[in-house]
Amino acid sequence: MAITIRKATENDSEFLAQMILQSSKAEKVECIFNLIFKSNDDKVVLEKLAKLTVTKAKSQCHFSNFLIAELDGKSVGSLCTYEPRIATKQTFVDALLEVGCSENVSETLEVLYDCDFELNNRTLMFDYMEELEGFVDVGVLKALMQKSLLTARLKGYRIAQTIVEIGSLEMLLFYKKLGFTKVKEKECELYKEKFGRAGLVLLAIEF
Repeated sequence: MAITIRKATENDSEFLAQMILQSSKAEKVECIFNLIFKSNDDKVVLEKLAKLTVTKAKSQCHFSNFLIAELDGKSVGSLCTYEPRIATKQTFVDALLEVGCSENVSETLEVLYDCDFELNNRTLMFDYMEELEGFVDVGVLKALMQKSLLTARLKGYRIAQTIVEIGSLEMLLFYKKLGFTKVKEKECELYKEKFGRAGLVLLAIEF
């Protein structure tokens, strides 16, 4: 079975929503999107996320930032890459307003930004790297990462970064196997209170 990697399209919105939610939850009961969309019903959250991937405002969740891995024509994994200078915090708010969130959604996001890092605007960020259950260890994530790094190199990037929750041991180990190293770690009481995780870890790779 050969893994093929392609760019996501608008038609992938439902699959991307599934991957975004799976990545954001990371085995937690709640994630930031439950707070944003004020619902613990996965169906409601997935519908909103699908709309978020096709908004006019190109946030980090926009389909154009994603690669999709396929096996035998079936979508089995995703990886998002974006530049913080383009997919800004304001762009994210604009996209959320497009899908019907209230004006005070910025206040909800403070739980996330309170634990954020000051990022280099010229650095490429990796996010929402996920695969469907049943496809672990067949090389899906590695293929996505290799394709993304190759594309990034051709565009002139030399550093990529990602943010992982403290305590996400499997994901931390996976990134380290790929060559990422820890840059900073930040513990946040508010984040721990909301999500039960101590905070976030910033990882980077030079290529």
